[in-house]
Amino acid sequence: MTDEIRLVLPAEADFHPVAHLVLGGLGARHSLTFDQLEDLQVALDALLDRRDDEDGIVVSVRVEPDAIRAEVGPYPAGALDELKGESEQLGLRRVLETVCDAFEVEERAAGSWVQLRKRTAA
Repeated sequence: MTDEIRLVLPAEADFHPVAHLVLGGLGARHSLTFDQLEDLQVALDALLDRRDDEDGIVVSVRVEPDAIRAEVGPYPAGALDELKGESEQLGLRRVLETVCDAFEVEERAAGSWVQLRKRTAA
């Protein structure tokens, strides 16, 4: 069984706690460890901080038997350029590489989307 939650909220920083609340509830329901939940929240914060406007941003989280997958977007052109190449700087790429098992950027008609994966099974 997989659970999926899809939030559409204003990208303004005032709404970020709503995404945290939903992620925390989903994590509790699926017995995520504190470390797994914290990693996901760090990744989500890093992505949400890339936008601070009144337009909507979508956060979709799906719990699978062995992983949690999240999708965040859309982002305007150029907002995620640092994810496209290797970098030693402490930035978005480094954060996502540290707290997620995998991530990728997908270009769509409405903009760029980031897909995250975090393993939950041992």
